[in-house]
Amino acid sequence: MLIESRPATDPEVAALVTAQQRELGETGAPRDDVRYLAVVIAGRAVACGGLRELADGVGELSGMYVRPAYRGRGIGRQLLAALEELAFRRGHSVLCVETGTYLPVAISLYRSGGYEPVPAYRERAGGPNRVFLAKRLPVAA
Repeated sequence: MLIESRPATDPEVAALVTAQQRELGETGAPRDDVRYLAVVIAGRAVACGGLRELADGVGELSGMYVRPAYRGRGIGRQLLAALEELAFRRGHSVLCVETGTYLPVAISLYRSGGYEPVPAYRERAGGPNRVFLAKRLPVAA
């Protein structure tokens, strides 16, 4: 398994983002303001996640997705750790994520990784089905 940076224009990232959006019943495409990491197994991207800047020192996880055939193998946890490392290297001291109550596995992943509930941090808070979490990243020594 390899985790590597990919541009928003990468066709495999685009396919993963489209699959994620389809699974959630939403529409969207990779965003230019998101830095994507892809998990590659046997030469194929099977998962992706992104990081974007919300404010000075604050990053947001975006579009974490693992293809269904690869779930349950710890790939999401490894991808989350890689995104946290990227956020740390980019100078973020806090990492936020917005998810939905209908994604208990995602909520469990973030909570087990040290993310705690926070108030909605964007105007389109999305109502009662949205969950906002954040984690303070370690300070560089």
